[in-house]
Amino acid sequence: MACVYQCELMNTDTTLLQKVDDLSARVVALETENRLLRQKLDQYIRHYFGGQRNEGLDKHQLELLLQGLPNIITLPGTKPKTTTATRNGTAHPIRRMLIEDKLETQEVVIEPVEVQAQPDGWKKISEERTSQLDWVAPKIIKRVYIRPRYVKQEKFALAPLPPQPIEQGMVGPGLLAQILVGKYEYHQPLYRQEKMFRQQFGVELSRKTMGCWVEQAAELLKPVYRAIREDLLAGNYLQADETPIRYLDPDVKGKSQQGYLWVYSRPKGDVLFEWRVSRARAGPEEFLKSFRGRLQTDGYAAYESLAKARGDLTLVGCWAHSRRGFHEALAETKLAAWFVGQIGQLYAVEKKLREQKAGPALRQAMRVWQSQPVLNRLHRAMELTRRKTLPQGLLGQAIDYVLKRWTALSQFITDGTLEIDNNGIENSIRPSALGKRNWMFIGHPEAGERSAVIYTLLGSCRRQVINPLDYLKDLFTRLPAAKITEIRQFTPAAWARSRAEQVVVQAA
Repeated sequence: MACVYQCELMNTDTTLLQKVDDLSARVVALETENRLLRQKLDQYIRHYFGGQRNEGLDKHQLELLLQGLPNIITLPGTKPKTTTATRNGTAHPIRRMLIEDKLETQEVVIEPVEVQAQPDGWKKISEERTSQLDWVAPKIIKRVYIRPRYVKQEKFALAPLPPQPIEQGMVGPGLLAQILVGKYEYHQPLYRQEKMFRQQFGVELSRKTMGCWVEQAAELLKPVYRAIREDLLAGNYLQADETPIRYLDPDVKGKSQQGYLWVYSRPKGDVLFEWRVSRARAGPEEFLKSFRGRLQTDGYAAYESLAKARGDLTLVGCWAHSRRGFHEALAETKLAAWFVGQIGQLYAVEKKLREQKAGPALRQAMRVWQSQPVLNRLHRAMELTRRKTLPQGLLGQAIDYVLKRWTALSQFITDGTLEIDNNGIENSIRPSALGKRNWMFIGHPEAGERSAVIYTLLGSCRRQVINPLDYLKDLFTRLPAAKITEIRQFTPAAWARSRAEQVVVQAA
């Protein structure tokens, strides 16, 4: 009987110990889950509610994060930027001088009262000059074309009107260019421009009228848009990205829908925006159906599945997106700082190449010499760290993101024409993102196509560093009379080359 009782006690103890072990494991799992969720919440708050979004770390931040760690990273020295000047032993900020020689100068001479009252006997010995910048508002003019009509022996003669950007429209090339630049470059909705024209110039231009002008202007610019598209697809290297934009669908009452501007470009080339109402793979699949070569993107699955299905597209990764994950993981572990620092060394090589204005051959040679060892070191460290890191953690997710795309991220080493990241195309997207804060949504899906045309030309103007107002004014003046075979000379890249050649000829 006693033996049976002892066996029952032993079984009871074993059951209790098993329950304690299960509960302990459950507590550890919940604590881990809670910690990961808190980290993700902190990351979300920092990202969306005023936190610092700069993905770079300066030397002092890295030193702080690496306190207590072994010497696993070498911080490159940086030359301090001179931002102050010393006068009488005191540091004063340097005033950055404007390019004043390009500005129209108006000189105002202010004579002393004594000299004005009795000018005789005064001798000028020197003068004080004080400069200021002022704003003289532009003006709207009314241009009247006068065409005398003649008759001779029952024959009539009347000169034709010059080709106009909008037939039978009252808007001239300069005003039409100003409206487009105001709306799409400086993000002034048409109702604000309507108010500005009325208050500053005394001209009544309704937003409805301007909206019709914008629609017809986009139609006039479409041949140039198509020429840019053909030029991009004829190459063998493209960068791609997309940005969401809300739009109003007349068939869906009561709420706006989500559309997308897909963006394609080639470094130092023009930029093209394409409007789609979806982020599905069908968008890039349709656009890239005739393209063969290297496609540089972020980690969006639509590009990866398209490349896998096609077989004739080589994906090139973006190290800026890869670095972002490690930067966010700094909130979780100090070890992430080492990875950020190593990626920073890759960018240090790229900075030197830009400063030297290196060509493709030198870029490739320098990358093989200096960047390849960094990549090898990063890959080994990620493989080792992944075994000791929770896959659900921020560092684990960042490592998995990179390792899954390692082949694509290593492509830039093998070809000096490739970039290390997609930052160039993201810079082209930013102005449209700023515009969304002003006009909130696109009024109709068809307006998305018009916006894509105009964003393409203005984004390409920024890429080519040309004045968009001068460019559009010239297009609206000459394009209506141009032949279809002359369209390519109106792309921003061709227009910029033509202007540069004119400057060289004038200088000679």
